[in-house]
Amino acid sequence: MWLLLLLVVFALMFLYRWYRQSLILENLTDKYVFITGCDTGFGNLLAKQLDKRGMKVLAACLTDHGAKDLKKETSSRLQTIILDVTNSKSVSSAAESVSTIVGDSGLWGLVNNAGFCFCFAPNEWQKKEDFLKVLNINLVGMIDVTLQLLPLLRKAQGRIVNVSAALGRLAAVGGGYCVSKYGVEAFSDSLRREVHDFGVKVSIVEPGCFQTPMTLAVDAHVNNLKRLWENLPTGVKDSYGQQYYEQYEKGMKGLIGTASPKTYEVTSCMEHALTAVYPWTRYSPGLDSKLIYIPVSYLPTVLSDYWLGRSSPKPALMKC
Repeated sequence: MWLLLLLVVFALMFLYRWYRQSLILENLTDKYVFITGCDTGFGNLLAKQLDKRGMKVLAACLTDHGAKDLKKETSSRLQTIILDVTNSKSVSSAAESVSTIVGDSGLWGLVNNAGFCFCFAPNEWQKKEDFLKVLNINLVGMIDVTLQLLPLLRKAQGRIVNVSAALGRLAAVGGGYCVSKYGVEAFSDSLRREVHDFGVKVSIVEPGCFQTPMTLAVDAHVNNLKRLWENLPTGVKDSYGQQYYEQYEKGMKGLIGTASPKTYEVTSCMEHALTAVYPWTRYSPGLDSKLIYIPVSYLPTVLSDYWLGRSSPKPALMKC
């Protein structure tokens, strides 16, 4: 009897959750959305997705070539803006353009999607400049864009969608990528509480490993790892050993090989965060994110360290 009652309660909770999350806003065609990193990948796909829904998309691309290609595949509603998130003058110019376009209606949505990931390598192999390169794109650039557009978002009582990663919850690799994504999580959490009273909602998207042009550029990942390895002092290279380097490269290729082709799972989460009456605080697209990285991040440190370390390469010089 009690078991049946419990099942009924869980079923009703599930139905209520499903109904609540299925409610979509009206008048979407009146809303402006600004997306960074639209040359390729998630940003490019999301721009096309929202354009098909009739929303007013402002797609920020790094290159003229990327902007022209996107325009060819979308309607006349979509407008492109050239933006380098690491350049404050470029960010200010883009913010001025957005302000002119949206006018008194304000900006409904900001999707901070621009990112960089050619930085997977042990921490000791990298220099300050290697960390700064990824931090300036993934974190500092995102903060700059958000702060410059925040007045327009407050005016529309809109939405901010920040793209983090499952590796922003579990630092499975060295380098600036995980550091930057942990920073995205921290900035988003503090910002969400600060802008709540203004009617602005902040969501975080934490994808697992998906097949984007940057992810699948295996040669670029390998060449960067090789560059770092070859530039190490002899003593450091001897401590790790050639076998460590080879195993690390093999593991990196293996991770890329498991990337999911279902990139629409990520953009669907972004779209829901922008169009749902009740957006989620966090989205975790990808089975690896839902079933591995996020759950493992909640384990006691000794267990998560063991799980991550069991398949890691071992250095040549180890303490016995």
